[in-house]
Amino acid sequence: MIRELAKSIREYKKASIATPLLVTVEVVMECAIPYITALLVNQIKDGCGMSVILKYGAVLVLMAGISLLFGALAGSTCATASCGLAKNLRQDMFYSIQGYSFENIDKFLTSSLVTRMTTDVTNVQNAYMMIIRTAIRCPLMLVFAFVMAFVMGGRMAWIFLVVAPILTFGLGLVIYKTMPLFKKAFKKYDNLNSSIQENVKAMRVVKSFVREDYEEKKFGAVAEDVCGDFTKAERILACNGPLMQFCIYTVMAFVLSFGSYTIITSRGLDLDVGQFSALLTYSFMILSSLMMLSMVFVMITMAGEAGKRIVEVLKEKSSLTNPEHPVYEVADGSISFEHVSFKYSDKAERMALSDINLQIRSGETIGIIGGTGSSKSSLIQLISRLYDASEGVVKVGGIDVKEYDLETLRNQVAVVLQKNVLFSGTIKENLRWGDKSATDEELAQACRLACADEFISQFPNGYDT
Repeated sequence: MIRELAKSIREYKKASIATPLLVTVEVVMECAIPYITALLVNQIKDGCGMSVILKYGAVLVLMAGISLLFGALAGSTCATASCGLAKNLRQDMFYSIQGYSFENIDKFLTSSLVTRMTTDVTNVQNAYMMIIRTAIRCPLMLVFAFVMAFVMGGRMAWIFLVVAPILTFGLGLVIYKTMPLFKKAFKKYDNLNSSIQENVKAMRVVKSFVREDYEEKKFGAVAEDVCGDFTKAERILACNGPLMQFCIYTVMAFVLSFGSYTIITSRGLDLDVGQFSALLTYSFMILSSLMMLSMVFVMITMAGEAGKRIVEVLKEKSSLTNPEHPVYEVADGSISFEHVSFKYSDKAERMALSDINLQIRSGETIGIIGGTGSSKSSLIQLISRLYDASEGVVKVGGIDVKEYDLETLRNQVAVVLQKNVLFSGTIKENLRWGDKSATDEELAQACRLACADEFISQFPNGYDT
């Protein structure tokens, strides 16, 4: 999954690599500041002059400035990389869907594809943002702060090794419990979007039959189901907070009490005030890093399931492909069905079409009559190879449709669909789907032949409506 998602980084590799490098400099500066501050405190305690204080102050300001600069640059490159990944993922998914056959599209709900290209990609984007910045920053901060805590506090720093396994176990348990819940919730998201899409498309029907109350209850039930799963997951995730607070206050109580005791009993020989202040700062750094890591794990947990759903779309290969040496010319308009049978799925129990034999000569006009659901449309869709026959051979111009270049075949087989769709744009732009180089006169002539010119001309803007 990660390898497949990583292919969409492409031109944003530099930003993705630059972010961790910039974060490293930021963390080093941040971890060095408490150490310099501790030295300054000890110098003041020993009665140093203003020149020494100004010297240390200048160093601290410079280090803070460098940390701020590199942090801001890291934020910029991180935003560029994560937003770029999201853009490429959506493009790659969209391009992949364009190549699907009807059989491939039947495997995914339209609402599911929309959810995957929006919500799922956003989850992956947020996770990637945290991975290249926060997930790099927090471990580095942990390591540097832990080393500096040992340097400054000695044996007191062992307290961090005591709470780390507790946190690790707690986080692991949270992830283990929430993963199945997120998996269920994302599938229910598809059903929620499907309900919205269905209701909006059929709004006229709903209002005509006064079924608003029924649709509201149906949508409410689906929304409640999604809410229930997310509530369960969020309740478990909420355990992160108390666990982190417990570890933070345990460490702080230990450092404050044991540190104060050491300073008083040793009279500053084993631990002085400067070291103690630095140790407190490093304690906050370590624990805040652990808390941020818990947020990273939560985000990655959510994104893991979203990533799998995205990869399903990216790895889905069209069931219809061009032959190795395609035919690029259709000789005539003759059509032949030879013992053709068809079913929509390999798992289907019976054929939609069974043992069809049909010969249509070029120039003939043929009517195919049958009741609703008798597979008239299915028969037509085999001609332009929107589906492939399960058995037998479909020929156009005397050649098996599977031997043609797909684009060549579909350019020669004109289809007026049962359900017509107008894309956003003008009437003229919609007409040019058939021929993008068609002149205005050719568009008008086509509409006259289709008996559409009369009502189009009634619009104030005509073909530019």
